[in-house]
Parts: sequence; C-alpha cells; structure tokens
Amino acid sequence: MPRSAPGFWQHRGAAAWSLLPLSLLFGFLAGARRRLFALGLKKAERLPVPVVVVGNIAVGGSGKTPIALWLAAELRARGRRPGIVSRGYGGTVEGVAEVPVGGDPSRYGDEPVLMAAASGCPVFVGRDRPVAGRALLAAHPDVDVLIADDGLQHYRLARDVEIVVVDEATLGNRLRLPAGPLREGVGRLAEATVILAHGGLSADLADAVKPVPVFDFHLAGGAFERVGNRAEHCLPADLKGRRVHAMAGIGRPERFFAQLEAMGLTIERRPFADHHAFTAADVAVPDGDVLLMTEKDAVKCAPFAPADSWVWPVRAQLAPGAAELIVEKIDGSPTA
Repeated sequence: MPRSAPGFWQHRGAAAWSLLPLSLLFGFLAGARRRLFALGLKKAERLPVPVVVVGNIAVGGSGKTPIALWLAAELRARGRRPGIVSRGYGGTVEGVAEVPVGGDPSRYGDEPVLMAAASGCPVFVGRDRPVAGRALLAAHPDVDVLIADDGLQHYRLARDVEIVVVDEATLGNRLRLPAGPLREGVGRLAEATVILAHGGLSADLADAVKPVPVFDFHLAGGAFERVGNRAEHCLPADLKGRRVHAMAGIGRPERFFAQLEAMGLTIERRPFADHHAFTAADVAVPDGDVLLMTEKDAVKCAPFAPADSWVWPVRAQLAPGAAELIVEKIDGSPTA
C-alpha cells in the first residue's frame, strides 16, 4: 500500500468506521470544489496544447509513472513532442523548475527525476500545474501535448483526456480519506476518458465503470542493470546461489518482491515507505551479497549504493488499442 498506509484501510473495521464522519466531510468538500469548476464558478485554465492527465483515485502506487512514461514513448513514436508536468512530491522546489537529467531527487522529487532520465521529454515540476505547464511551453515551444502526471484532482488545469490508472488492491476498503485510501469515490472512474487497470479489474468494478474503455496492463522488465554503471547487465541466473537483498520504497513493495521471486530468486525483503529518503545505512549489505532495487529508488541511492547493487527497470505493457484510442482523443481535443 501507499506511503505508510494504515492497515485498517484494507477493511471496514472499527477504526475505519470511527473515521467515517471525517471521510464524509472530506468527500463533501472535495465534491463541492469539483462542482465549482464544473459549473464555471471557478475557472480551469486551458493551455494552448492538448493536456492528458494521468492520475488515480487512491493514495499510493497504482503505476502512474510507468504509464506516463509509456504514453510519452507512444506519442514520440507517432511524431508528437510531449512534455511532462508533475507536482514534484518529496522535492523542495519553490515555484516551478525544469528537471535536468541526473537532477537531485531531494530537490525535484524521485519520480520527476526518473521521468526526466527515461522519457526523453522536458519535465517541469510545480505545485501549480497550469503555471508549470506555461513555463514548460515557454521554454520548449515545440512541445505539442502535455502529460500531467498525478494531476487528476488538480482541477485548475483543464484537461482534454483523463487516464485513470487503477490497481484494485490500492482501493482497499473503498472508503475516502481518512477512513480509507480513496481521494475520490469509485464512481469517479465512470467519468474518465479511459481506465488503465494494473492487473485487470474484478467483475463488479468492471461493471461499475461501464461504458468507459478499460485496458489491462502489467509491468515487465528485462535484465538487471548495475546502479553504478547502467550499461552493465546481469540476468537472474547470474545471481543464483548468492545472497540477494531486495529493497523497495514504492507504493506496493510486495509487488516488486513477488516479481523477483517469480524469476526464481530467493530474496531478503526490505520494504520502505513510498518516497523514502534513503541513507547509506539503508542500502548497506554484507560483503559478497547483492542488492536489488527499483528504478525509482535507484535515482536516490546511486551516490552511495554498494558496488554490487542492481536496478530492475520496468515498463508498462498494455493491451492492444489503448494507445490508438488515447491518440485519437488527443487529436480531437480543442485548444485555446
């Protein structure tokens, strides 16, 4: 689950029910704010290029960043020139800043630094998404479509396409904050342009979101890459017989661990909270042991990771037709 998520978010027990009044208040205030934008009483800013929001309705790791990277790659392959705006969670930027390749995750946030390195697109961070979008377009006037990472609830930025990423395990007890993990109710999914389901949807949720198109996806990777030299590779078979530690500071560390175990590796699990600020002590392993980590963690740990540390880059693999539908929606989008 997400950043230090309480265990009661998985069930509708006494703790969840005790927080239900606050949950109802949260839902009312969030809904009222959204209605103000829907009615035009608060104005959403429309930028001069199409905007695609990639977001979710629950706190924590559903796969938004891999989907943003997948979408950027699909758009580039079709001759488009995308840019990415992100809040920069965990960073210290005041105002707006462009994220350089190899930038400091403590300043820009771990996910923006990862996207800047992996997307080939300009990436800007800022709490105010319209301001960040304008700054990106001013600095890169060739950009012709914006991807707003984790921007579903940022209604000040007008959007042309809404991609909602769902990992059903993160929906927990399906109650709103703080009684559960939801930022918005499950009914919000039925208003999306398209839903991308990490691992698929259960029958009841699939029925609830109709007629919104749903495409399944999963995360897949190839060889491990040495953290200190990403050009150096190894395979799971190369690690057989060695003591392997696996570390993950992501929304759902257990998914990463399960993927490694499915490769036939026996691992010692080291779960951390999402966006954990790693130290050298966190990544220390005995001499002769191996450390495996996620790509998001590697951008933070590279300066002090042990020599025998390896990252497993993963990318989103989607069912056919998803990219074509999204591009079709973008091409039909109005611009200012």
